[in-house]
Amino acid sequence: MPAHFYLFHGDDDLTMSEAVNHMKARMGENGDLNTSEFDGEVASVPEVINAVSSYPFLAEARLIIVRGMIAHVTRKGAGETGKRAFELLLESLPTLPPTARLVLVERTVLAEDHKAVKLAKTDPNGYVKLFKVPQDLASWILKRARDEYDVDLLPAAAHALAGVIGDDLRRADNELTKLAAYVEPGQAITEADVAALTPYVAEADLFKMIDAVAEGRGQLALRLMHRLLREKDNNPFGLFTMIVRQFRLMLLAKEYLADGGAMSGLPGALKTGKFPAEKAARQARSFSMEELESIYRRLQQYDQDMKIGKITPELALDLLVSSLAG
Repeated sequence: MPAHFYLFHGDDDLTMSEAVNHMKARMGENGDLNTSEFDGEVASVPEVINAVSSYPFLAEARLIIVRGMIAHVTRKGAGETGKRAFELLLESLPTLPPTARLVLVERTVLAEDHKAVKLAKTDPNGYVKLFKVPQDLASWILKRARDEYDVDLLPAAAHALAGVIGDDLRRADNELTKLAAYVEPGQAITEADVAALTPYVAEADLFKMIDAVAEGRGQLALRLMHRLLREKDNNPFGLFTMIVRQFRLMLLAKEYLADGGAMSGLPGALKTGKFPAEKAARQARSFSMEELESIYRRLQQYDQDMKIGKITPELALDLLVSSLAG
C-alpha cells in the first residue's frame, strides 16, 4: 500500500526533484486535476491538510507537494506561531485519509532524531527518504553520463567538472546535457570538451583570485585576474559581474552566520548549492562585516562609473584588486 505522507529531505536537490516528478507522473490520466503544489513559506498547515484530505476527482488519490514548510515553521525566530504550526502538522499526518499523498520536500538534511523524521519512520502510513549528495562526485558524473545520456566521460573530464561543480548536482547535470549534445555519437567527453563548453576554469580561477585577495597576495590576485580576462568568454563586464556576485554571497553568508544561522541552512539562505555556500562562508571569514560592506559599496560605485563611461572595466578591476590585496 502506498504511504499517505512522504518526507523527502537532503541536499541532493536533483534526485529529490526527480523522485517528486516520478510521483507526479504516476498520478495517471487525471493527475493534473488531483495534483497541487505549495510553497511552505506561504501556505498554512490547515490549508495543506485540507487540500490533501479532499476527495480526489476521478482518481484514487490526491497528490500535494509542499516545499520547505518544516524548515519554515521550525526556523529560528518562528516563535510560538511556528511551534504550534509544527505540532499541528505532526498531529495531522497520521490521520490523513487513504486517498492522501502528501509529499513534504525539505532541501536540508534533517537529523535522525528530528520529530518529523521519527514520525515518518515509525508511522505505518509514513515514508522518509534522505537524498544526500554523493561524496565521490566524479563517479556520480561518470554514472549519470552513461545512465541518462548514453555517453562516456574520460576520468580526467569527470574530475575537472567535479572540481568546480562542488555538490551542485543540478548544475552538473546541466553541463552533462550540453556536453552530451556536443560530442559525436560514440565519442567520449574529454577534459578539453569540458573546458570548451563549461565555465569551470573561469570559476575555479575566480575562487583562487578571491582567496589571493583575502590573503593579501596582490601579485597573484592580479595575475589570476588577467588570466580570467584572457578567457574567451570573460569580457571585463562579465568578470566584474562574477566578482560582484561572489562578494555579495560572502556578505550574505557573513550576515546569516552572524545572526545565528546554521551552516546546514546556508545553501537555502544564499539560494546556491552547498559547495558555493561553504566557499563564500570560508572566504568571508577573512573579512570583517564592515570590510565586506565597504567593498560591496565600492563595487556598486565602480558599476555606476562604468555605466556612464567615467572608468573602463579593466581599470576598475585593476583598482579593485590592487586596493584589496595591497
